[in-house]
Amino acid sequence: MRVASLIARISVAAALAPGGSAWAGAGGVSYPISDEIQVYTDDLDARGEFGLELHINTTPSGSSTPAYPGAVPPAHGWRFTPEFSYGLGHDLEVGLYLPTTTDPQTGQWDFGGVKLRLKWLPIHAEEEGGAGWFAGVNLELSDLNKSFSESQYSTELRLIAGYRSDRWLLAVNPIFDWALSKGYRGGGPEMTLALKAAYSVLPGIALGPEYYDTIGQPGNVLPANEQDRVLYLALDVDRGPLAFNFGVGRGLTPASDRWTVKAIIEVPLK
Repeated sequence: MRVASLIARISVAAALAPGGSAWAGAGGVSYPISDEIQVYTDDLDARGEFGLELHINTTPSGSSTPAYPGAVPPAHGWRFTPEFSYGLGHDLEVGLYLPTTTDPQTGQWDFGGVKLRLKWLPIHAEEEGGAGWFAGVNLELSDLNKSFSESQYSTELRLIAGYRSDRWLLAVNPIFDWALSKGYRGGGPEMTLALKAAYSVLPGIALGPEYYDTIGQPGNVLPANEQDRVLYLALDVDRGPLAFNFGVGRGLTPASDRWTVKAIIEVPLK
C-alpha cells in the first residue's frame, strides 16, 4: 500500500470516528486533564537500558470549570510528568510516571500519584528506527488523586501499530480505559483513538499531524457537539543528544479545549 493512500485512509477514519466528552473517562468517570499527550510508536529501550522523558503541556485557552469536586480545570494550568523507563529484553519495557499539575487559581503544584506501565512490542525492525511494520501493546495501572481522576484506581490497555519508512512514520493507538475503584466500575471501557503521521523534512527532523479522539463508552457515544477531538501540528527532533516532540493542538469541537501546547523532552542518560 502506498504511503499517501494509507495517510488518506487514516485521515478519513479520524474525520468519521465518533468522539466522547473531554470530561468523560473510564466507566463514565471524569479525567479533567491529561498528563501524557502522546502516540506510541516503535520506541523501545534495549535490554538493561534506562530512559527518562519529561512530558509537559499547558492549556492557554480551555475549560476553567472543574469537571467534578476536587478536579483541577485545564485552562492556564501546567502539567509536568517525568517518565522513567527500563528495557527488560524480549521486546519488553517497563515505565513509571509521576504526574504533577499546577492549580491555575493558586499556582500551587499538586502531585497526582503514580502510573506503572508494561510495553510489549514483538513486531518491530531489527535496528532501532529501522524501516518496517511494528505492533504491540501497552498495559498501564494508575493510582491517582482527584486532581487527575475521579476514580483513584484505573487501568489502560493501549494497542500499538504502525509503519516506518525512510521518510514516513505512521502510527495508530486504539486505547481502552477501565475504572477499578469501588463505585466507578461497570459500563464498559472508555475508548480513545490516537493517530500520528510524520514526514522527515531533514535528517532527524520530522513534521506532521497528531489526532486524539475520545470516543466514549460502547453504546454511549455522545452527540457531535459534546465530543472531544484535538488536532496537533507536531515537530519531532532527534539529532544527537537532542530529542524532543513539540506540538500545538486545536480543539475541533465546542467540548474540546481550544488550544493546547505540549512537549516531550528526552533526557540523555548515557
